[in-house]
Amino acid sequence: MSISLQSSGTFAVGGKTVHRLGFGAMSLTGPGVWGPPRDHDEAVRVLRRAVELGVDLIDTADSYGPYVSEEIIKEALHPYPERLLTATKAGFVRTGPGQWHVVGRPAYLRQEVEMSLRRLGLERIDLLQLHRIDPDVPLEDQLGELKALQDEGKIACVGLSEVSVEELERARRIVDIVTVQNRYNLTNRVSENVLEHCEAQGIGFIPYSPIAKGALAAPGSPVDHVAKAVGATPAQVSLAWLLARSPVMMPIPGTSTVAHLEENLAASTVSLTPEQVTELAAR
Repeated sequence: MSISLQSSGTFAVGGKTVHRLGFGAMSLTGPGVWGPPRDHDEAVRVLRRAVELGVDLIDTADSYGPYVSEEIIKEALHPYPERLLTATKAGFVRTGPGQWHVVGRPAYLRQEVEMSLRRLGLERIDLLQLHRIDPDVPLEDQLGELKALQDEGKIACVGLSEVSVEELERARRIVDIVTVQNRYNLTNRVSENVLEHCEAQGIGFIPYSPIAKGALAAPGSPVDHVAKAVGATPAQVSLAWLLARSPVMMPIPGTSTVAHLEENLAASTVSLTPEQVTELAAR
């Protein structure tokens, strides 16, 4: 399969410049992001194939599994290619399927960063994202601890997840923020103002759940119509639209199979006309 991630463009995160179409490693865990994958060997193959095809941004979190995703990444890819940017998250705890709890106590964040370093086999995490802001802990304490870890050389860059513009600006007064990861796709653009703010400030925007689902992607839908016109799948059109939407956009579609991975990454070769981009955005 001929896949050229060069056409997706690049974005600089700290000291690394990566292709804007990355890989989200949440899907490498079991059902409900809990437990081991259904097919461990295929999960390893997915990661190795992603890097083979040029992916140099892999996003994970300590809560995926929990811990399972980070461990598989190390098994599959360590020692890591120099160009690879490994991003993980801390501050969102899993205690069972569907059970999520925000924990932003400084001591806990430090513990999780230390454990992620060990699980990933790294001396420094390229991008550590605060998975959620804990409303019960002063933001200065949460991000102050990540800043301290950055000063100690254990974190290269700091990012945020699921934040508003106001929270982002508060955070930037404490530590330099290089990325924001919010839910965003053709069917969910609640974070449009956050994306626009990131673009204005030169901050990378990592949309999770990037592929449009439901009525908008169903047969006969606008996405389906454009997909047929350009000879692509609805998933590829969803990703191509994101890449066209903003130069700071860094989609991270995830999957547990090599075939689906290759389909997603082929979105980098899908070219949408300005009219098609506008047509999709209007829906």
